[in-house]
Amino acid sequence: MIHDLESVAGRDVVLGLSGGVDSAVAALMLRQAGARVQALHMTNWEDDDVYCTAAEDLQDARRVCDRLDIPLHHVNFSAEYRDRVFEYFLDEYRAGRTPNPDVLCNREIKFGVFREYAKRLGGERLATGHYARIATIDGKPALLKGKDAGKDQSYFLHAVAADALAETVFPLGNLDKSEVRRIARDYGLEVYDKKDSTGICFIGERPFREFLSAYLPAQPGTILGVDGTELGSHSGLMYYTLGQRQGLGIGGRNDAGGEPWYVVGKDIDNNVLLVDQGETEALMSQALVATDPHWIGGVPSGLEEGLRLMTKIRYRQSDQPCTVKRAETGIRVEFDAPQRAVTPGQFAVFYAGQQCLGGAVIHKTESRSAIMRAPEGAGIAAAR
Repeated sequence: MIHDLESVAGRDVVLGLSGGVDSAVAALMLRQAGARVQALHMTNWEDDDVYCTAAEDLQDARRVCDRLDIPLHHVNFSAEYRDRVFEYFLDEYRAGRTPNPDVLCNREIKFGVFREYAKRLGGERLATGHYARIATIDGKPALLKGKDAGKDQSYFLHAVAADALAETVFPLGNLDKSEVRRIARDYGLEVYDKKDSTGICFIGERPFREFLSAYLPAQPGTILGVDGTELGSHSGLMYYTLGQRQGLGIGGRNDAGGEPWYVVGKDIDNNVLLVDQGETEALMSQALVATDPHWIGGVPSGLEEGLRLMTKIRYRQSDQPCTVKRAETGIRVEFDAPQRAVTPGQFAVFYAGQQCLGGAVIHKTESRSAIMRAPEGAGIAAAR
């Protein structure tokens, strides 16, 4: 059974209202479905700089609430965000991994402290403008992909607790983004053409290296090719991610061909950035090991023997067939086809058809390439 808008009629619903078009249309749809709606706008980042849009977003949220005659509450969760999300974000970069703070932000803030606050406001249901759906399957809450495959956000929601999902409704789950903008325009919501938010969750889009350097000082080191040749220097391993092409500063070498260079690994112990040219096998992985798995409906049966599922190792990736099996340190995922730039710190998220079963943090990969024969002292085998 899908949790649709009919389930909110006559209920008190607290909606997370960002000031963007998605949550604005979610508010409209809740009102039209007969819910008693209150809007809650969160401020989770307080730096006053040219990249921060918090004040503008709050004003947009107020205009939406005025138009829909919905009460608006404003709450500041910046301390909780720093403690529960941003510190993790920095710790992961210090360790040489590439985190995805949006996943943690959903679990800890939007469906954590926000949910608790919504209950204090009398909310029986929580709502957001996410493109996803919730159903009840075998008596348990289940997370489903949104109808709009290009906007589906189940990847970012896979770590949300089942009991939180049971109390949530996603009004946009059965809509395409184009429909959402049309509804907003037709109803006279001024944010109908507002640009989608991008960048780091609640922090926004800004020059990433400049932003990160304010918290993690530069730690220069050596750039090595996969054959151990010294090619240049880097400014800090935390500024690079697997598969990265731009910003390496080693192009146009007389002793190399014209193909682009890519980051293929990090040797944390020796502060070495590892690179290779072209569509290198060094970026291809046949399997990965992931830790801290979260299964929305409980551990699926068949995991001990090996379970056939689909997975995404990054947002917007098409589903990839794989076999998932329990491992000593978590779970092992073996792909049917090798995957490019599988990145420690990111999430592998698992699907059975339209249902998102959960996910886990990518810890390390198993490469099909001879790159794993590390040059003396380079530590490549430990870098992936």
